[in-house]
Amino acid sequence: QLQLVESGGGLVQPGGSLRLSCAVSGVTFTDYAIGWFRQAPDKEHEGVSCISSGVATTTYADSVKGRFTISRDNAKNTVYLQMNSLKPEDTAVYYCVAVYLEPYGSTCLPLRGADNWGQGTQVTVSS
Repeated sequence: QLQLVESGGGLVQPGGSLRLSCAVSGVTFTDYAIGWFRQAPDKEHEGVSCISSGVATTTYADSVKGRFTISRDNAKNTVYLQMNSLKPEDTAVYYCVAVYLEPYGSTCLPLRGADNWGQGTQVTVSS
């Protein structure tokens, strides 16, 4: 059974950096495209970034392009989200999610079912 466990959230000042990690277990890691979604208070879930199983395709929300970088280490069954130049509007709970990612495209959608989501990690950007 797929399990996704996020870590690396915390409190950071504007302009600072954080690296989120998502440890994946219970499945063949390389079978899955993985994404990061976030939810700010009183807002809907927002797709942040996705990466294909073979690393060939990555996607980013316009709001994070040039600041965030997604990567994966298939030897460690882990996906990372490096977040630089953080802004207060990046404050949210960040979730690691198993996704459908259009090959060489930009469509990234969560797979159905709560089991495809991690428990989330809080990121707070504040001075």
